[in-house]
Amino acid sequence: MLEEQKRKLRITFAGGAGSVTGANFLVEDVLSDGTVNFSFLVDCGLIQNSSHADPANWRTWPYDAKKVDVLLVTHAHTDHIGRIPRLLYEGFQGKIISTHPTKDLADVMLEDTIHIMSHDHGHHIEKMYTEENKKKALSYWTSYEYHQRFNISEDITAEFYDSGHILGSAMIKIYFGNSTILFTGDLGNSPSPLLPDTEKVEGVDYMVMESVYGDRNHEDRDERRKKLEEVIENNYTNKGTLVIPTFSLERTQELLFEINSFVEGNRIPKMPIYVDSPLAIRVTDVFEKNIKYFKEDVKDQILKGDNIFSFTGLRETLATEESKHILKTQNPKIIISASGMSTGGRVIHHEKNYLPGKENTLLITGYQSAGSLGRKLEEGAKSVFIMREEVPVHAKIEKIKGYSGHKDSDHLLEFVDGMVDTLKSVYVVMGETKASLRLVQRIREYLGIRAFSPEENEVLEIDFYKTKTK
Repeated sequence: MLEEQKRKLRITFAGGAGSVTGANFLVEDVLSDGTVNFSFLVDCGLIQNSSHADPANWRTWPYDAKKVDVLLVTHAHTDHIGRIPRLLYEGFQGKIISTHPTKDLADVMLEDTIHIMSHDHGHHIEKMYTEENKKKALSYWTSYEYHQRFNISEDITAEFYDSGHILGSAMIKIYFGNSTILFTGDLGNSPSPLLPDTEKVEGVDYMVMESVYGDRNHEDRDERRKKLEEVIENNYTNKGTLVIPTFSLERTQELLFEINSFVEGNRIPKMPIYVDSPLAIRVTDVFEKNIKYFKEDVKDQILKGDNIFSFTGLRETLATEESKHILKTQNPKIIISASGMSTGGRVIHHEKNYLPGKENTLLITGYQSAGSLGRKLEEGAKSVFIMREEVPVHAKIEKIKGYSGHKDSDHLLEFVDGMVDTLKSVYVVMGETKASLRLVQRIREYLGIRAFSPEENEVLEIDFYKTKTK
């Protein structure tokens, strides 16, 4: 005889609610008597605002790391994986699961995070962020291809879909009972220069989705290449230095790909172009080993012999002395350097040197978190403090929003619309409060779907019916 055992899937929004960074969602399979049968996390990222590691990262979690069975990772950006060393330090011994490229990139990204954290003290950071914990994390790590369905417990399975955000990025579709829930991770701003478009996912009942640009749209994507070319040409004419703060993962590779086409097509004047980011250089090596995940036309270009990340005039500076030497080279020149929000890294040294010069340009190509140096520059600050010194801003500040790695408001709405036939509820996270609430409003008004913006540590319960033999 069969009977239905009533259970619930309980989701705790432990991080990423009301915030762009710090993604961390606890999912528990709760039996009818309240016992937790199984628990897993989706992402375990650093909260990054005005600094690489916000003090909020060390607050007590609403769960016991020792009792978490599995960690699912959507992609390798630090705001999605950066607290994994803390998770291990606090007793996690379960599986970590992602796509293959995400595991490769996580090795590089966690190495960088550990290096940065070595300068911080307090909260036992020096015990969390160790090479030993990174190696332990990788030993727990299993990877799957897109669409390769796998078990995360006896009753719950999962599948990765390409989100088109960065190399290896995935949406995670969870199957439980007769229902499904989709965690989008970050959704790519398709079409990407390098990656396939965000996949369409069907048969989704519930969705936890990002909203970084939930309240605004990007400029026309077709205009981004034109604008980049114009900024480079103007910098040459002005005999200035063009500083481009970039994220080491994805944005640097996209820009190299675009500039490669300009150089090979003789569309921009010749000048030195520096990639001054050891992390970006290592990440590019990972990209070159994972070309099977690129879009078809890019793969064809590579197969025809084009080294898409290298061109005449490109100079990679790994050593600190090489980086310092850039200041002594003549203008015009271009410097591509991390971090993308100017919260640290070599780029802040370049900003200190070049922001005072009227002939120079700073080009912003991505999201700038509230409180970051990049946000202050984006909003028109006349002076900023860099390494405790006040620096006047006379350089021209340019912005290209078309290179954002995130879907804008209209395309987020379009993504939800593609699931309207089955969606019961949407939970909007990973955005500033204003952006999340605006997207919630648009989903309700235009699509008639129940939509909510959870608060941090808010708990959601979904019925989970599992048939069993009595």
